[in-house]
Amino acid sequence: MSATPETAPSASPLVRGPILNTLVRLSAPNLVALCSSAIITIAETAYVGRLGVPALAGVTLVFPIVMLMQMMSAGAMGGTISGALSRALGASDIARAQAIAFNAALIGACAGILFALLLWLAGPLVYRALGGSGAALEQAILYSNVIALAIVGIWLANTFASIARGTGVMAAPAFILLGAGIVQIGVGGALAFGFGPLPTLGVAGVALGQVLAFTLAAIAMLSLVRTRRLRVKLGLSPSLFSPAIIADLLRPGLLACLSPIQSIATVLVLTALVAQFGADALAGYGVGARLEFLLIPIAFSIGVASVPMVGAAIGVGDVGRARRVAWIAGALAAGALAIVGAIVAIAPDLWATIFVDNPPVLAVTREYLRIASFGYPFFGLALCLYFAAQGAGKVGGPIIAQSLRLALIIIGGWLIVAYAMPLWTVFALSAIAMFAQGVFTVWAVRATPWNAKNSSTPYAK
Repeated sequence: MSATPETAPSASPLVRGPILNTLVRLSAPNLVALCSSAIITIAETAYVGRLGVPALAGVTLVFPIVMLMQMMSAGAMGGTISGALSRALGASDIARAQAIAFNAALIGACAGILFALLLWLAGPLVYRALGGSGAALEQAILYSNVIALAIVGIWLANTFASIARGTGVMAAPAFILLGAGIVQIGVGGALAFGFGPLPTLGVAGVALGQVLAFTLAAIAMLSLVRTRRLRVKLGLSPSLFSPAIIADLLRPGLLACLSPIQSIATVLVLTALVAQFGADALAGYGVGARLEFLLIPIAFSIGVASVPMVGAAIGVGDVGRARRVAWIAGALAAGALAIVGAIVAIAPDLWATIFVDNPPVLAVTREYLRIASFGYPFFGLALCLYFAAQGAGKVGGPIIAQSLRLALIIIGGWLIVAYAMPLWTVFALSAIAMFAQGVFTVWAVRATPWNAKNSSTPYAK
């Protein structure tokens, strides 16, 4: 079989091509997935906003947990899987790469089942702890109980996508996610408002759109990684099961999962702080915070492209190139998010009025966007360098930077409550914490040695 640009051996574009051009080429298909995320975020927030303030406030309570599943499966464990595969392929260890793919799929399936059960059992307790009550809490529980059905599909779809990306294939996963996004919007909107003969299900209908979309996406991704077009075809033989490979994936993977956990914990702390100012404040913050979650795919599209480039360079022993990839990718992400931040700081209504027309809610969203947008470029820089560090198998520094951000939010939040500070100080705290995370991540990545041909447990049948 002749090699295509995406399936060619790692000896050419990933480790020899011009860094900026290769990053842009690999990032471009991921922007398709970004478009999908943007459309979904806008459409779903618009749907829920039309269902009323209690629905919007309730979904705001659940949204961080749904995003945690996305970030853990696609970013933390997903980046770990892609990095491990790219290092194995860079070192021409095809047998190990095949074992990584199988055991990664096993981890994804088990994680999806586990988190779905946890959401059903513990979700209501979490929403009450965040300050949810009355109609908002009822809407949160209804939405959560249905969205739990989508968790397995989310984990499997993102795990399979990460296997493909680890081989340098970016376009096919991106287009599958775009298709899933179209399904999610259509089905979710139709069931939310009862178009035609369909029942009117409200927030449950929005959630059912995600259930169907990610189930179909998981099936399509499985078909992709089973094809021979990839350098590594996902085998389903039990002989590929390897506790040693699972351990090699879970050690850095669980450490990497601390980043999205801390990121979501940061959002939950901010949500709890804002909830004390009332339902209008919570709904307005929810609209603004959704833009922050939309920023993640922008940095993700660049960061995930850097993972196979860094990993392949490490695999062949070119640490200098791996670091250059990281810095160029980080600069691209920071620049992109700086542009978005400047736009919403100057014209916040471009985002806010898409979703709500309630004056008190709009006022909160405008204030949030004008203040928090200062931290966006530093947030993008930190996130992109986190992905690059996954390619090198060295995520400790970015994780510590994330811990610093969370610590600042907790300490600052305590002071805001203790001294009865106004709502805008919560938003300023968010921006300051993003700035600190970005600066510390740069220092940590520079200070951490990236070893050539990272050692790993050899695979043997």
